[in-house]
Order: sequence, then structure tokens, then C-alpha cells
Amino acid sequence: MEILRYAAFSTDPSGGNPAGVVLDATGVDGAEMLRVAAEVGYSETAFLLPRGDDHFDIRYFSPLAEVPFCGHATIATAAAYAQRHGTGRMHLDTRAGRVDVTTAATPDGTTTATLTSVAPRTDPIDATDLAELLAALRWDPADLDPALPPRVAYAGARHPVIAAATRQRLADLDYHLPTLAALMARHDWTTVDLVWRESAEIFHARNPFPPGGVFEDPATGAAAAAFGGYLRELGLVTVPAMVTVYQGADLGRPSVLTVGIPAAPTSGIAVTGTAVPLPSPLPS
Repeated sequence: MEILRYAAFSTDPSGGNPAGVVLDATGVDGAEMLRVAAEVGYSETAFLLPRGDDHFDIRYFSPLAEVPFCGHATIATAAAYAQRHGTGRMHLDTRAGRVDVTTAATPDGTTTATLTSVAPRTDPIDATDLAELLAALRWDPADLDPALPPRVAYAGARHPVIAAATRQRLADLDYHLPTLAALMARHDWTTVDLVWRESAEIFHARNPFPPGGVFEDPATGAAAAAFGGYLRELGLVTVPAMVTVYQGADLGRPSVLTVGIPAAPTSGIAVTGTAVPLPSPLPS
């Protein structure tokens, strides 16, 4: 098994979100995938199972568990596949549903990938759950932006969306990991999407990720897709829209995610990013 390492949502290997990538996991079972993901140690490792004619099954594992969908590992996998086999379209069957991806090469040789998520949805968050969540984050209700109400957003995985009123509130992330991990496990939340709105089309995000065994994810494509659906469903952008999400700067791994939001209410959300290889593939 050849294990590649890529940084997604960055043109610089020192930025973005690292992901493990296995371009052909034919014959590998889930237990072995979990073992490899734990050995790689990144927030996610993707395992591609080719079926022919640009159709693939794909599975995603954190070091602790399988997840139904991971955006940054999808972008990393598509870029790695394009660099081996050429750019074009890929049709991925995830545990959450069909995700189509297109890849392209820029004049400087960087590979860009765009995924289109499953149909998103946005659900209310129970007042008791919100109070528990804020307590775990060590946030106060006064820290929230009333223009971006708390919700649970989905576009392949579930993410509470919690908007900070100020950039400083977003920057000061010091949550209680065991409490948040237990709350997220009860509700099957993948990350918590903490956001701050800089302008109509520019957002900053941070994503605590205790289910993945890491304190924070530096770039979260699944949350960006869910957030795009949230913005559309709540009428917080004029659709069709293109918004930019900056993530990872507070971790020292700056990432840029471009989110395309079509007008049709059931259309998937497009998330675009670059991906670059990290030094030397890992041995199996």
C-alpha cells in the first residue's frame, strides 16, 4: 500500500490541512484502514477504491474512527490522482452519498480541485445543547453574532455553526476537550464550525475536532460545504454566491477555501481548493 501525504487548501506545504491518501486500497478492510490512519496521524486519511470509468468508492478515517465524509481529504485525493493520471472528473461514492470532483492544473503547475457536496440541510439546535456547547467552548451568549444564528449544518457530515461577534473571540480558542468530545459523540457532530464574518463574502473559521483526536482542524472542507448550505437556507447571502473562508491562520497553517453556493435550494455546495504534496510518501 502506497501512502501519500498532501496538504489541502494551500499552495504551500507548510500551510493547509495535511491528509493521508491511498490511491488504491483494493482489498484493504476497515480495520487495516483505521490502523494506517492512526499510523499516519493526520486528522484524516482517505482510501480510494477504483471501480473504473472515473468511478470510485472512498472511505475516510481519522486516527480514532471512520467518518462519512471529509472535504480536505477529498481535495487531497483528487489532486494526488490528477497528478498521477491527469486532470478531469471523478465520481466518488462516500458513506454520505455521491460527491463529484473536478480537477484542473494552473499555469504554475498547482492542482486545483472542486468537490460538489451532497444536498445540504440546516437544522435547529436545541437550547440545552447550545448551552452545553457554549459552556464547553467557554463562550458566553454575549460572544455570539446575532446576525448568524446557531444551527446544525450538514453537507455529508454534521457541524454546529457558531458565529463569533468579534475576531478576537474566534482567536481565543480554549475549549474543554473531554466535555466537548462527549457532547459531540452524543449528537454525531464531526467538528464545530466556529466562524466570524469579516464582510459579506469573507469569513474566518476555526474547527475544534475532538472526534478526530486533534484539538483543531486547520481546514475543513466538509464544514465549509455545510456552512454554504447554512448561508443559503437562512438567506444570509444573495445566491448564487461565492464566499471565501480563511482557516488555520491561528494554528500557523493558513488555508483558503472557496465556497460556491448555487441558487437551487437542494443543489450541492461546491468547495474549491488547491493541494500540494508533502515531502516523501510514508511506507506502509
